[in-house]
Amino acid sequence: MRIGNRDFETSGHTYVMGILNVTPDSLSDGGKYNNMDAALAHVDEMLKEGMDIVDIGGESTRPGYTVIPDEEEISRVVPVIERVKAEFDIPISLDTYKSKVALAGIEAGADMINDIWGLKYDDKLAQVIADKGVACCLTHNRKDADYKDYMQEMTFDFEETIEIARKAGIDDGKIILDPGIGFGKTYENNLEIIRRLEVLHSFGYPIMMGASRKSVIGQALDLPVDERVEGTLVTTVFAVKKGAMFLRVHDIKENVRAIKMTGAILNGH
Repeated sequence: MRIGNRDFETSGHTYVMGILNVTPDSLSDGGKYNNMDAALAHVDEMLKEGMDIVDIGGESTRPGYTVIPDEEEISRVVPVIERVKAEFDIPISLDTYKSKVALAGIEAGADMINDIWGLKYDDKLAQVIADKGVACCLTHNRKDADYKDYMQEMTFDFEETIEIARKAGIDDGKIILDPGIGFGKTYENNLEIIRRLEVLHSFGYPIMMGASRKSVIGQALDLPVDERVEGTLVTTVFAVKKGAMFLRVHDIKENVRAIKMTGAILNGH
C-alpha cells in the first residue's frame, strides 16, 4: 500500500502511527502541542523514536467531545500539515470525519484520511477521498453501544462502510479498517475485539488498531490516562500477533520496542 511517497507492506509487518493532537482538549495530551513550535518538535521527537506515519487531529474525539465548526478545525490542522510536509519526510494522516476539513487537509499535503465514523457521518467524505486518490482508514463506530450480537453487528456495520467506499470509487488498495476501540462500545466489547482482532481479516483489508491510553486500559487497570503505557503495550503485542498493519499510539519508543520484541518471538530471529 502506498501512502504519500512511501510503500507499506500490508502483511507481515506492523508500523507505528504517531498521534499529534493540535487541540486544547484531547484525552491525554490536550493543549500540549497546539502551538506550531511544540507540534513540530513533537513530530521530530516521534520520528527519531521510530514513527512511520503521523496522524494529525484538530478536534478531540474523547468521550463527550463537542463538534467544532469546520473552519475552526481547518484553521488548526492546515498550517501544521503544511509545515510538517515542508520540514519532514513522512506520510501524513489527517484525523477527521468532515469532507470540507478533509479536502482542505489533502490540498495542504495530507496523504491519508483517518475517519472515526467509517464514512457514515458526512456523506460527501467518501467522494472527496475517491476523487483525491488518497488512502483512508475507516473506523467502526456507533452513537450507542446497543448491540444484541456485538461481533455480528460490527461485521454488518463494516460491510455498510465498505459499500459506501466502493460506490464512491475508493480504490480497494487504499482502504484500511480500524475496529474503533473506545468508539460506540462497552468495556467488554473493547476487550472482545482486541482479543478477536483477526476476525477483521475476513474483509481482505489491512487493519489498524488504536488502543493507546484509552478507557478500556484505564478500566482494566484502574489507572489514569498518564499511567497507561504498560497496558497499551499489552494491546500492542496482541495486535501484532493478530496481524495488524498499523498501531496508532502516543508513546512511540516503547511501542516500537514492543513490536520488535513480539516480532522476534513470532519469527524466531
